[in-house]
Amino acid sequence: MAVHRIFCLLGLTLLLATTAQAQGQWKWRDAQGNVQYSDRPPPQGTPEKDILARPANARKPVQLVPFGQPQASAPAASAPANAASAAAARRQAEEAARRTKEVDEKNKAIEAQNAATRAENCKQARQQLATLESGVRLAHVDEKGERGVMDDAARAAAIARAKTVIASECR
Repeated sequence: MAVHRIFCLLGLTLLLATTAQAQGQWKWRDAQGNVQYSDRPPPQGTPEKDILARPANARKPVQLVPFGQPQASAPAASAPANAASAAAARRQAEEAARRTKEVDEKNKAIEAQNAATRAENCKQARQQLATLESGVRLAHVDEKGERGVMDDAARAAAIARAKTVIASECR
């Protein structure tokens, strides 16, 4: 019989302990920055950002404002948010301007390189055209490694190619 009473008391103790545990704990940071734990809510006036944990069944506090009075916290809260969003927008605009400037600089460098290449191609095509039109006999080496002389048809085709290159590269 004594064993039966012990088990009943133990069961009742466990039941009460789980009920106390189920109520939950509040966790917040006080004015000095220390983390506080309690089964009661933090003192009135504790900022919402300092409340680190609340019981599952707890609701966020509702701040009552008398009729006809403006809410003091709404403009104060929106001012830093507006300043932060303005600063973020300014940073994004600066970053976009920097990227645009970098892309423009790269494009100018590529365009300058392309212009130099076109000028060199133009110069070589003009020299080749002058050589072809001079009437000098030109020799070449074929696929078999044998030396051959350029005939009139090959010369005319080479002149046409040189003129095409000059037309496209010498602007």
